[in-house]
Amino acid sequence: MSLKLNNKVAVVTGGNSGIGLGVAKLFAAEGAKVTITGRNESTIKTAVKAIGHDALGLVSNVADVESISPVFERVNDTFGKIDILVVNAGIVMMAPLEQFTEAMFDQVTDINYKGVFFTVQKALPYLNDGASIVVTSSTVADKGLAGAAAYIATKAAERALVRVFAAELAPRKIRVNALSPGSIATPIFEKAGYSKEHADGMADFFANSVALKRGGTVDEMAKGFLFLASEDSSYMTGGDLVLDGGWRDL
Repeated sequence: MSLKLNNKVAVVTGGNSGIGLGVAKLFAAEGAKVTITGRNESTIKTAVKAIGHDALGLVSNVADVESISPVFERVNDTFGKIDILVVNAGIVMMAPLEQFTEAMFDQVTDINYKGVFFTVQKALPYLNDGASIVVTSSTVADKGLAGAAAYIATKAAERALVRVFAAELAPRKIRVNALSPGSIATPIFEKAGYSKEHADGMADFFANSVALKRGGTVDEMAKGFLFLASEDSSYMTGGDLVLDGGWRDL
């Protein structure tokens, strides 16, 4: 490893599975002092073992704003101020427009939109000047998929937040960027309550819709996050790194 993040303090929300876990593993291998968060204590414990390198795992639900600041306080007490914040916690929730309930709408927006906004806001006192913030958006932010109105709207909202945050935090030399994955092999659909058959069908649909004719991997996404977190992207802020196999532009 090149140790691009040697002694950097990194926090990855939603780091207990999928893309977030892959990012946390790579960051730790690159020398970072990593903290992950998630809603499930059992999966956090398993993830921390997989990450190694004395990673820290904390239970936190980004939909509960009051639970966010204690995470950053603990990280500050344990490792010091934060150099890298990956705002990755998110859910997928899809249903036809006429069947989408207010409770479903609140759940997806509380995590994917409000959670992003207040995660960044609550982190500000604990961020070093010159820090890097990376928000996990999605290539579907620019697409129109039936049944995905609320989910896609939250991902488009995340992109808007990234642009504004980048402008607002520039005086502190804090860079803010998005990474927009396409179809990636993660348990996100199963965690949302979809059957394995349904999840596999959706994965096949997206894989066959992209130029490269395959889904992406967690490792490929993690390398993108490393680029945005490190000095390799020192002149990039307010941007969107799209890793979707060519789907957005087809």
